[in-house]
Amino acid sequence: MSISLAKKYFTSSRQCLRGPLRLRNRWQSSKATASTDTFGIPLKPTWSVNELLSSYPTPTITTATLNHLHKLSALTPPAEGTQEHANLKREMEELVRLVEAVKLADLGGASIGSSLEGEIPDSRIWAEGSGVQPVLAQAHVPGDVGGSDLLQFAARTSDNLYIVDADRRK
Repeated sequence: MSISLAKKYFTSSRQCLRGPLRLRNRWQSSKATASTDTFGIPLKPTWSVNELLSSYPTPTITTATLNHLHKLSALTPPAEGTQEHANLKREMEELVRLVEAVKLADLGGASIGSSLEGEIPDSRIWAEGSGVQPVLAQAHVPGDVGGSDLLQFAARTSDNLYIVDADRRK
């Protein structure tokens, strides 16, 4: 084999070896991979709700709104200026931020199965057009006891009413 032919062979072989390596590196993520267990499950969380919500502004809830929510739920609000009041207000603001973020979520054009906004989709699983058939009331079978005839089995009755002994509260 001549030297020029050998040079050409080794040069092209080296380029072929480098080519796929460059291509593979091009597709690798620049982010460090998370360490995983033997099943491929990350050992530490790879994202958090707080991280996702950090781009949304934190809404403010006034004391009047917080008191109104307590009144609607028949609860006593914590005294204004206390640590409990501050914690509750902060938690409520975070919940409102989460709800607003969910409302703004991009569904990628997916329909929720309803043309009306805010309507809860039907999540029952059966063929369209069919549904739960109503249970028909069974006809009265002779020999069955019902209505006021049941009074005959009671231990005590008076004027077609059951008498029930109940403990009186002191």
